[in-house]
Amino acid sequence: MERGYWARRIAQLDPATDFHEIYRILGAYEFPWDMNESLGFALYRTYAVPSIGRLLRQTGELTQRTQRRYDDTVIILDTILEHGLSSEPGRTALRRMNQMHGAYDISNDDKLYVLSTFVVVPIRWLDRYGWRRLTEAERTASANYYRELGMHMGIKDIPDTHQKFADFLDQYEDDHFGFDPGGLAVSEATLRLMATFPPNHLAPRVLVDRFAKALMDDRLLAAFGYRQPPRWERATASAALRLRAAIVRFLPPRKEPLYPRQRRSVRSYPDGYDVAKLGTFPREPAGQLPAPGAVQSGSHLDRLLAVGR
Repeated sequence: MERGYWARRIAQLDPATDFHEIYRILGAYEFPWDMNESLGFALYRTYAVPSIGRLLRQTGELTQRTQRRYDDTVIILDTILEHGLSSEPGRTALRRMNQMHGAYDISNDDKLYVLSTFVVVPIRWLDRYGWRRLTEAERTASANYYRELGMHMGIKDIPDTHQKFADFLDQYEDDHFGFDPGGLAVSEATLRLMATFPPNHLAPRVLVDRFAKALMDDRLLAAFGYRQPPRWERATASAALRLRAAIVRFLPPRKEPLYPRQRRSVRSYPDGYDVAKLGTFPREPAGQLPAPGAVQSGSHLDRLLAVGR
């Protein structure tokens, strides 16, 4: 297998109909580390919207049970990615999310913004730090993948191209980013958890914290009240990731899939798990929870609320 094997395989697929397979290849074979890291930063950005950060703090899940909520998120998303929404495991994962989502009253715009981060942030990450950039077909497939997932979660007015996702995200951040104590609390809890992930745990937490913040843009830092890193810190962090990309570029393609749930950062279920029992089970009146198998209003924000970063 030559380095370009998966790119050639993707080029044979149609992003309009084969978007799930394309996105699965990108996440599990071609860019497993980059996709995992960029999706983490995608969810992290949502804390900077006060209505989101405040509600996330109020649930207590991300500040009190951060590891388990992170693990549940990874496993549920991986189940959908690996098996698809038409499979029994995929439907079970979606049903579990929808049951949790029904307990929260979230605006459609906030839901759509969080969905947009899942499309836009990985594309921009790979443009800057990936060993290669995504092709137009791969960008289209990414947008179509999350468009379908968002529709199953009941999100309305979903953009139909990755460019429109990006336009929506940029405008929403211009209009809504701002400081809130709840968002800051969730941010700090997330940064503490990141410092425990291998190999981060080998370095002092302050270094891990500063490295992460060096990758954040000024608007995101300002929303949390964080200082802007010195120019040399930003340059060092970017150089480290680009050096990694230069090395990965010469590695052989992955033959076996690597899903985020297989990483050592997922630690809550050493003896296995049942997807149907993951996440939270909010104690709400039955009328506020969706019927089993029903498609209800929900989003990546709701997943944040219920199962973490």
